[in-house]
Amino acid sequence: MKIIIINGPNLNLLGRREPGIYGNRSFEDFLPDLHEAFPAIKLEYFQSSHEGELIDKLHEVGFTFHGIVLNAGGYTHTSVALADAVAAINTPVVEVHLSNLAAREEFRQKSLLGKHCVGTITGFKLDSYRLALHYFEGLRPKRVGFKV
Repeated sequence: MKIIIINGPNLNLLGRREPGIYGNRSFEDFLPDLHEAFPAIKLEYFQSSHEGELIDKLHEVGFTFHGIVLNAGGYTHTSVALADAVAAINTPVVEVHLSNLAAREEFRQKSLLGKHCVGTITGFKLDSYRLALHYFEGLRPKRVGFKV
């Protein structure tokens, strides 16, 4: 099974950026834990703070991968183009956020992406990614509708 984690703007600063909200650990330090916990998943990772690069990556993998774990950061609440990209692809997407969006500022409580995703996981810090991978781990490739 082939899954990609796509992180959006400012997530390259995890571990240094607002640790009270996002935690003290960088994603790069956490990624090996995911590889170890999910050895049956071929796991790839992509991060960009540029909206167009995120859209291009979704287009690139959105018809060949078994799943996408997407943390679009601030674009979650603002990017119609990113929401359209998620809607346009066949690969199922799980939206994740480290913080509990319902407990954040009002503008962060609405996701433009969520209605195009199979589900949303929020509030479990880095474990939000682990929970998303557990979801995909339970899928069989034949249910996704294509072979990788």
